Amino acid sequence: MFKQLVIYLHWRTLMAATWRALVAGFDWRAHIRRLTFRPVLDCVFISNMRDDVDRLRFLGKWRPSCGHFNCPRLWINGIAGRTRTIDVTTNDLATHEGREAARKLFIKTVEWSQKKGAKVILLAASTKRLFGDDAAELKKRFPELIFTLGDNGTLLLLMDETMRAIEKTKISPEKSRIAVLGPYGFLGEHITGMLVQKGYNVIGVGANGNGLEKIREKYGIDCFASLADMPEVSAIVACTHSEKVRLTDETVAFLAEKAKKKILVVDVAEPSNMKRSVYMKHRNKIIRQDAGNGYSPRLKYVLGPFSYLTFRLTKGVVFGCFAETLAIAFFLKKDKKIGSFDWMSINEKNMDIVRVMFAALDFGMPTPRNFGKAIKSFNLEITAKSITGDCHEGVLENSV
Repeated sequence: MFKQLVIYLHWRTLMAATWRALVAGFDWRAHIRRLTFRPVLDCVFISNMRDDVDRLRFLGKWRPSCGHFNCPRLWINGIAGRTRTIDVTTNDLATHEGREAARKLFIKTVEWSQKKGAKVILLAASTKRLFGDDAAELKKRFPELIFTLGDNGTLLLLMDETMRAIEKTKISPEKSRIAVLGPYGFLGEHITGMLVQKGYNVIGVGANGNGLEKIREKYGIDCFASLADMPEVSAIVACTHSEKVRLTDETVAFLAEKAKKKILVVDVAEPSNMKRSVYMKHRNKIIRQDAGNGYSPRLKYVLGPFSYLTFRLTKGVVFGCFAETLAIAFFLKKDKKIGSFDWMSINEKNMDIVRVMFAALDFGMPTPRNFGKAIKSFNLEITAKSITGDCHEGVLENSV
C-alpha cells in the first residue's frame, strides 16, 4: 500500500497523470461525439515507447494494469486519431520474451480500439515488425479493420525531403557519394533505388549480410557491413536505428575526420539513428535533418504544444505514417473501396493514392528541422564560424 502511494505521489507520475487528464478534458470534439452517440475514434496509432525517457514522460513511475494507455490525440477534417501506446520500449523488443509480450499487448490494444469505433489501425514505430510483413494474423483476427504500416506516406515524404536536402546542400551526382544505412529495409531500398536512378554514387551499409548481397546484386552498388569499413561520403540517409550501424560518437568522429566538408545526415529512423547528444558534440561537422514527417495547417493536437512537444515535433507536424493513417480514415468515409487495398504493402499504386489523399488534406513536407528545431543553414563548407561551434539550431524561413 505504501509503495503504491509513493508511486502515485511521485512528481513524474503526477505530471503525467495531469497531462492525460487535461488532454481528455479539453478534447471537446470527442465529448460532442459521445453526446451524439457517435464512435469516439476513427483511427488509432498503436506504438511502443522509444526509451525510458518516454516512459518517464508519459507514465512517471506508474504502470497501467492493462498494459496500454492514451497519448497525444489528433484531429484533421473531423477525423479523430489517437495514439495508444503499449508499455514496451524499443529495447524491450530486442528479446524474444519482449516481442511476445508486445504482441499480446498489441492485440489487446486493437480490441480496445475497435470498441471505441476505430476502423483504421497503424502499426507504429517498432510494432511494425511484430506480425510479419503482411500482418496476416491481425487481418484474420480482425477482418473488419484496416491495418497499415504507414510506410507509403513516410516514403513519399522521405523521398521529397531527401532530394530537397541534397539540392539545398548542392551535392551533385558527379562529385559525391551517399550512404544508405539499412538499404534492405522498406524505406532503405526505395531510397537506394531512387538515388541510383538519379545518377548518384550510392553505397549501402548494414548488418544484414544476406540483405546487403541482394541490394548489391539488384542495384550494382558497393555495400559494407559497418560504418568503419565504408569510404568517405557526402551524405548519409539513415533508415535504421540498429545499434550495429548507429551513428555513434566514435563513428561520427571517424567519418568526419575523412570528410573535408560537413556531412549531411537525413535521419528517418524512429528512434533516431543519431542521438541528440552525438549531434551536439559533432554539430560543427554535421548537418542533420529529421525526415519522414508531414505538415498540414489543418492538423490539430488536443492541448496544442503540450501534446506535439511530447512527440518532439512542432505545430502541424506529425509522423508520415500517422499522416497516412489519418488520410485513409478520412477517405474511407467517402469511398469504402479504400479499405480494399493492402495498406501493409509499399507499392507505386498505394503511393499514388496516398499522394492524392495528402494533397486533399494539405499534407506536405514541413520546413527542414533537426530534432524539431529549424535548420539554420545547409552550407556544407566548414567555416571559421562553424569551428567555434556557432552553427547550432537557428531560424529558417518558413519555405519548402
